Amino acid sequence: MVVGTDGSAESSEAVAAAAREAAWRDADLRVVHAFTWPEVHFRPGGTTPAFSDTEIQNAAGTLLSQAAEHARAVAPQVSVATHVIVGGALRVLVDQSRDAQLVVVGSRGTGAFSGLLVGSTGVGLAAHAHCPVLVVRDGPRATGPVLVGVDGSPAARDAVAFAFDEAALRGTTLRALHAWTPWNVPVPQPPQDPRAPYAYEPGRLAEDEERLLAEALAGCATRYPQVPVEQLSIRAATRKTLVAESRDAQLLVVGARGRGGFTGLLLGSVGHAVVHHAHCPVAVVRRGAVDTST
Repeated sequence: MVVGTDGSAESSEAVAAAAREAAWRDADLRVVHAFTWPEVHFRPGGTTPAFSDTEIQNAAGTLLSQAAEHARAVAPQVSVATHVIVGGALRVLVDQSRDAQLVVVGSRGTGAFSGLLVGSTGVGLAAHAHCPVLVVRDGPRATGPVLVGVDGSPAARDAVAFAFDEAALRGTTLRALHAWTPWNVPVPQPPQDPRAPYAYEPGRLAEDEERLLAEALAGCATRYPQVPVEQLSIRAATRKTLVAESRDAQLLVVGARGRGGFTGLLLGSVGHAVVHHAHCPVAVVRRGAVDTST
């Protein structure tokens, strides 16, 4: 498990969440602090060093020591290592994600611009990481279901697998939500008889979407018989519905891109919306980021 920290209150919440995840998964925890020399080595607008190299390294070491102590207080059984890495936070964490089960970040850090709900590192990491990314929003919540957005896409299948695993680790219910409208479902196949109406029969669309949800869950439901599952197929806007349903969830899981995503976008509009506006921590799962073969 990897967690990025910059000393902010948000990153402290991320460290605690990462420690809990590591304990649940019986994994080691790597606490990472990234910085670039030009940002911290010179005063704004000046050329005189604000601090010596030694002072900067010592400050980073102190920050990491405090983060490690916090992680151990949350999960004493977890082995914690700390790393100071020179480089931009996004690039460093993407690189760290190559051999990680999960990367955890706070919703905003010390470099976030005023008015932004989620910092650029969290959004960029959700789009580019090689493993699932957990963006910690509004602190931890010990009760409530794991909520997962389902749309039948390959990315959503990986998100479903991750969500089942999280629900099993947390000992809670999985609430699978499929929100759809006639505008975001695949176009029906043309009828063989050209005289037949080219549209869904009354009630057929709702039945097809309920079937899509059931089929998306079937394999994981068999592998995780201990996880209670709630299935919700709702005719409603996806982003708005997921944000609303997140109010009583302890975690929201979405795929990085769904079946409505535009080619070339690494993080779809639903992912952007929930990372910015959900009322609980959000896990974003890119296609191929989890092993769904078992």
